Amino acid sequence: MSQLNLRTQEHRLREEMCRVGASLFARGYVHATAGNISVRLPEGFLITPTDACLGFLDPAQLAHVDAEGHQLSGERASKTLVLHRKIYAAACALEAQTACVIHTHSTHCVALSLRAPSHTGPLGPELLPPLTPYFVMKVGHVPCIDYHRPGSPQAAEQVARAIMQYGAQACPIRAVMLARLGPNVWHNNPAQAMATLEELEETARLWLLSPVAPLDEPQIEDLRQNFGARW
Repeated sequence: MSQLNLRTQEHRLREEMCRVGASLFARGYVHATAGNISVRLPEGFLITPTDACLGFLDPAQLAHVDAEGHQLSGERASKTLVLHRKIYAAACALEAQTACVIHTHSTHCVALSLRAPSHTGPLGPELLPPLTPYFVMKVGHVPCIDYHRPGSPQAAEQVARAIMQYGAQACPIRAVMLARLGPNVWHNNPAQAMATLEELEETARLWLLSPVAPLDEPQIEDLRQNFGARW
């Protein structure tokens, strides 16, 4: 890809990150300076600055870091950069097109994480059971990650390990839940990552409002056969 095309692509991604941030902020998925967004570039990453409000991002001030995480330009990168880089490394090994990570402190997801886990998946505690078909198809398993302080390298290692373990079970994931902090979701671009986050938070809200029986195995198998659900 030519340098001109690379610059054009980066400009569009900067604009898209700001659009997604503003949309999440306007609808209450993030508040104050909570949350962060990153995208993967051919060489390095763009990530929102530390303590930035996602509702008022400036494309020119987004942090640009190289593949090793060294700052190249923009304001100081979010303290969650280590976590984002670990997610990309693990997720891209399973799905090479992974190119965006979003972290929020979404109210209903965090509220669920303050309770004892209500669902146990194939590898341990998960945030939610298979409650709705779109949660199964669009989000999938969401393993719960033990509490660590924001930016903790231990949390990053635990998240990467969960991604690899679920992948080894032929059940790749698109989200994890950091206890007391919020979800991290990832997908091929910012719009798809935002849609995954929206489905996850709305399912958490439904579960808090009406903790009904989850879908059973025949119903889930039907979703696998007809829609390729990865549950």
